[in-house]
Amino acid sequence: MTHVIGTETEYGVYRPGDAWANPIALSSQAVRLYAEISRDGTPAQGAAPVRWDYRAEDPLNDMRGIRLSRAAADPSLLTDDPYHLAPSGGSEQIERPTPEEMALPAQTTAVLTNGARLYVDHAHPEYSAPEALGALEATLYDRAGEVIARRIIEESLKSEDGPIVLVKNNTDGKGAAYGTHENYQIPRSVDFDDVVRGLTPFFVSRPIICGAGRVGLGQKSQVPGFQISQRADFVENEVGLETTFNRPIINTRDEPHANPAHYRRLHVIGGDGNMFDVSILLKLGATSLVLWAIEQGIGLEWEALTLDDAVQETWNLSHHPNLDYKMNTAGGRAYTGPELLQVYLDLVLATFDRMGISPEGEDHAILTLWQDVLDRMRADIFSVSTEVEWIGKYQLLGRKKDRLGVEWNDPRLTAMDLQWADLRPEYSLALKLGKAGRIKRLFSDQQVEDAASQPPTTTRAFARGHAVASRPDLVKASWTSLVIDPGQGNLIRYPIADTAQTRSPVE
Repeated sequence: MTHVIGTETEYGVYRPGDAWANPIALSSQAVRLYAEISRDGTPAQGAAPVRWDYRAEDPLNDMRGIRLSRAAADPSLLTDDPYHLAPSGGSEQIERPTPEEMALPAQTTAVLTNGARLYVDHAHPEYSAPEALGALEATLYDRAGEVIARRIIEESLKSEDGPIVLVKNNTDGKGAAYGTHENYQIPRSVDFDDVVRGLTPFFVSRPIICGAGRVGLGQKSQVPGFQISQRADFVENEVGLETTFNRPIINTRDEPHANPAHYRRLHVIGGDGNMFDVSILLKLGATSLVLWAIEQGIGLEWEALTLDDAVQETWNLSHHPNLDYKMNTAGGRAYTGPELLQVYLDLVLATFDRMGISPEGEDHAILTLWQDVLDRMRADIFSVSTEVEWIGKYQLLGRKKDRLGVEWNDPRLTAMDLQWADLRPEYSLALKLGKAGRIKRLFSDQQVEDAASQPPTTTRAFARGHAVASRPDLVKASWTSLVIDPGQGNLIRYPIADTAQTRSPVE
């Protein structure tokens, strides 16, 4: 029941001691520093960084059957090159850039040897992980982004421009928010209305098992308190195309990065950036399993879970870390967050029964973990503090709060919240907990290090990453293309539209 999954992480960025440093300049510096070393230690060492091929970008298509005009689109949505169509068919020749064009500054983006994309997105450095097959592999490549961020921090210490700090969180606590997104390849044949109906209550309750926790309530932390999710207060709409304002629970961007006749790419923007392996795995794995169940067809028992006001319930649930808040549903029942997640788990299991199959392998492991976490959470919330990130943070900061005899608006607690996901090992509270054995890890440090340089072998990311490492003449790439410079004449673009295409077309 495995989906192709990929994550995107926008890192918080700042320069120590310089509160006025321009975040766009810092982000550009971060990407440039890593781009310059991105092919080191490979046969392509010494070649220029691989730029992004924007031809396949199409961010204004909406899954609801409409298309937003460029004139009406917010500038934050215009992430594409508007002058080209997506590649298709065999290789094609494209015009060689002029010397003047080649002399322009490099784009603030680079394609990496692990198949990922690193670029500046809305004043933040973003790591778009390579496509992975299944939640466990996607978890590993999400974690690999932390290694790349750490390498950027280390490179910045040698830079004349000054040091950079990257943070894997989703808000600065003062009103700014930045995303951790998920992508799931699903069949085009699935009714998108079913996806919306089936997933919305699940996404509202999902932070119970994968939230990262946050000090402060409200977008600007104007109310003292601790909440479950970093992103909850920034959710403002149930369904929509936007990603940087009026943020929806269900995003409708229809940009599949694959054959559009066969696939959609479900773009999920409401999740938290996680430092805990199990939280990432449950976030991706439970979502993938619920999606699979929806793909098999949903009935009235799913409709009964509809919430009166999903946006308001997103806020309410996150603001009650004692887990006693109940949400009213269309079926007449009220559920706490753990209770609603149990209903979803039972619906997934019932779908396996209805299909006459048993969950195996990764599916079985994730379902077992999901049930185990819910059972232990109901008995003692802190029994899962090594697995569920918000609970680990709540426990650590709560103890500090009690020792200091202060309330949640104490600036020392706010500082600890930001320090939690600081990606400098000597500062990060989460990384220190991991070193002390107080986080359940699913991968060794070496596995995560290797994933920062080596691509998955299960998807087209292998073809992309292998080409970056082995072909000095690779000059551009995207999710669906590789562009080779033969040395004279036109450049040649090769499509890799099939996510299962592991063999490189440029071998």
